[in-house]
Amino acid sequence: VQLQASGGGLVQAGGSLRLSCAASGSTFTSYVMGWYRQAPGKQRELVATITSGGTADYADSVKERFTISRDNAKNTVYLEGDVLRPEDTAVYYCNVKTPRWYPHRESYWGKGTQVTVSS
Repeated sequence: VQLQASGGGLVQAGGSLRLSCAASGSTFTSYVMGWYRQAPGKQRELVATITSGGTADYADSVKERFTISRDNAKNTVYLEGDVLRPEDTAVYYCNVKTPRWYPHRESYWGKGTQVTVSS
């Protein structure tokens, strides 16, 4: 299983970002896909997740600014963010994991992509 993230880079405060992550090596239609981030000196934290049915969950810090979506046919998850803030600076990781009702647990991580928001 491989997760290949793209997007990110340097963005000015108030700007936008679009990240994508393509999963390969299996079929992930039933899996939960999501984005996490880790800022320097901080623990990795949830940004947003989306179920196979399209139900999204967001961290309070990104609600109303970020949108997660997925394309099941392409095994790809997207993250769009607007009105970026310097505190959004972090390495963003995509994740694919089995839903709670699955009989076993799987979780896969991408390598991460840097997002830097300049003030």
